[in-house]
Amino acid sequence: MLHIAPRLHRIKPSPSSMAGQRARELRALGRDILSLTAGEPDFETPEHIKEAATRAMAAGQTRYTDVGGTPALKEAIAAKLQNENGLNYAPGEIIVGTGAKQVIFNALMCTVAAGDEVIVPAPYWVSYPDIALLAGGVPVFVDCPAANRFKLQPADLERAITGKTRWLMLNSPNNPSGATYTRTELQALAEVLRRHPQVWILTDDIYEHLIYGDVEFATMAQAAPDLKDRTLTVNGVSKAYAMTGWRIGYGAGPSELIKAMVKLQSQSTSGPNSIAQAAAIAALAGPQDIVAANRREYQQRRDTVVAALNAIDGIHCQVPEGAFYVFASCSALFGLCTPKGVEIGSSDDWIMHLLDAQDLAALQGSAYGVPTHFRLSFAASTEQLLEGCRRIARARNELVV
Repeated sequence: MLHIAPRLHRIKPSPSSMAGQRARELRALGRDILSLTAGEPDFETPEHIKEAATRAMAAGQTRYTDVGGTPALKEAIAAKLQNENGLNYAPGEIIVGTGAKQVIFNALMCTVAAGDEVIVPAPYWVSYPDIALLAGGVPVFVDCPAANRFKLQPADLERAITGKTRWLMLNSPNNPSGATYTRTELQALAEVLRRHPQVWILTDDIYEHLIYGDVEFATMAQAAPDLKDRTLTVNGVSKAYAMTGWRIGYGAGPSELIKAMVKLQSQSTSGPNSIAQAAAIAALAGPQDIVAANRREYQQRRDTVVAALNAIDGIHCQVPEGAFYVFASCSALFGLCTPKGVEIGSSDDWIMHLLDAQDLAALQGSAYGVPTHFRLSFAASTEQLLEGCRRIARARNELVV
């Protein structure tokens, strides 16, 4: 009989990955499933990036690379961080991983010991708590309600910190809420962190280029330069350049931390895909007009979805400042029943009703620590988004007292 290590029982499968798999299974059975769960752009990878990959293959760049990334890609990352964020990092302070998730995994596995605490503001990306648990740590959830625009408040951060706290996880723009911290808001959090030198900060900036309106992007090492020596800045090419399948993420931080992360990576995946690294250089150093064009399209879709959802009785969502998700409240529907007599008591019940009654796949807010809400991705065509909202309206109209 196979013995599964106890550490694996601490975690659960990724809800977003499982939702996508479930939608594919139902389609295979002949159901007309409309899935608005995808955490990836529906745009194609830009041609100049794909051409860079083709040239790399033709040039024979198909061998192992340095574990922490090629010198050329590190140079491109350093230039990006300097030019766009005003941050200066040497090659030894940068690691390239097989996606930003691996970079985050490496960081926590290298630094979190049994019983160490990792502060996770809710709503949160689904993998933060499980990575902390797998490392032997304890995720400490801090509620960031809609009334605060889903943003961590300094007083709440102060109350959450203990002598065991090792990391604060910050994701801005946030998945799932789209909440985006201003420089001033980050500086207010930095005031708290200065009083607790044992706490490191991980800033997940993967949606940096997907910000709408007049909101200006800022990251902690930029907003509070004196905290740079205990900040890991994580980013990647997946979201901005429609390169999710290429699996390239990166982190920049103190050389001692990066060295440890490279050591761990040397015994897991080794270096990232050589062809994908060449493509990532083209993404970071090449023309950026496609990023701006995609952002404009996302903003139009966002506005369409928010207006359609807020027109449905019992559904309410704020306008997200970034990323490509809407995080809508369905709490006004709690206590109502489906035609089958099932009472809606949480976002889990509501999501199952959408799938069963209207063949619409969305994600329950409980997966993100907020059981009163549900997440829809607007990384889909306007036609699909409007059809999704029509299905939500029909599902709402089926509910009875």
